Amino acid sequence: MNEVSIYYKNKTKIIEELEKKDYIKTLESKSLIKKLSFSKDEYADIYFHTGSVDDKAIEMTKNVKKVIVSSYAARHELLVESKVADDKVSVIYPSIEPSLEKPKSARIRFCEKHDIDPKRKILLFTAKNIKSGGIKEFIQIVASLNYQNIQMIVASDTKQIYNLKFQLSKFNFDDSLLLLEDYEDMDEVYLASDIFILPTYTSFFAPSILKAMASKCAVFVSANNSAREVVDVFATMENPNDPSTAFKVDALLSRKEDLKLIKKQNKKAASEFTLEKNLERLEEIIRSV
Repeated sequence: MNEVSIYYKNKTKIIEELEKKDYIKTLESKSLIKKLSFSKDEYADIYFHTGSVDDKAIEMTKNVKKVIVSSYAARHELLVESKVADDKVSVIYPSIEPSLEKPKSARIRFCEKHDIDPKRKILLFTAKNIKSGGIKEFIQIVASLNYQNIQMIVASDTKQIYNLKFQLSKFNFDDSLLLLEDYEDMDEVYLASDIFILPTYTSFFAPSILKAMASKCAVFVSANNSAREVVDVFATMENPNDPSTAFKVDALLSRKEDLKLIKKQNKKAASEFTLEKNLERLEEIIRSV
């Protein structure tokens, strides 16, 4: 295959794998010295777009051969702003690497480690930024549930959890809330959980939704997040404060067979977004360049 050049701001797993190919050349950002020398701009064959659509993103989109984005929402925005041909921008969702461990064994180990009754239904929330991720809304949802036999888990870094503790003083969760700080084995947490709820305010695709689905969790995510594209209507929250979410979660918790079916369907759906399959899709796009 002929040499193909790529450009990106943020390195993802799929880019790491792509850079192992001997026909791939990565273009670096133009340095200040090169900018001052007025040297001719060199554009990549393929541009991996992430983040907001700024002038640089529009410039790259207009001058490369193909653009890769992580959602159809991002594709639509980029097409509208750059006014390039529709077939120039392709979607490849974030890649996941499902754990080979069975959820049942991970759950037993996790519950023993943290002294949790394994018969409890485990509701998980995790985000790098728990405020924009919707921690307040998650707590409100859980506090509104009629179903009582639950275990809440909130996982994030130490600073995020430290700040959260002050907000929890007005709630009386007792032992039904477990806070995890910088937890090393997040695969174990996802696998042990029953429902993952992310009432996020962010629009960029939340890979944690795919991770939870692959770990055999039911999921709920706000409609403003691009991850809504991979879930069904039932799993979509109209907004982070959607009052119907608590009713939906209650319904799932009280219907064991429905929860079991959704968890199974989610695992199957997420299997389409493995690193291996996404790399195949990407290589097909590269061959068309």
